[in-house]
Amino acid sequence: MAEVVKSTGVSKEKGYLYYLGKNGNVWRSKMARGGNAEEVAQAGVTRESGWLYFIDKGGNVSRARMARGRK
Repeated sequence: MAEVVKSTGVSKEKGYLYYLGKNGNVWRSKMARGGNAEEVAQAGVTRESGWLYFIDKGGNVSRARMARGRK
């Protein structure tokens, strides 16, 4: 299961893709055409290897253990 890393409370709008950028902050960009990425929230998350980081339904930064080598 996923665990919340940082509570940001970002309200998601339809038509946008929300993701955690390389700098550890929350970004968004248009889904249909892409481009024009804008920073939405300052999270300051540092990534650890073996984890998948994403923005959950509540607008928080969460992470889940990556499944490697399952059959």
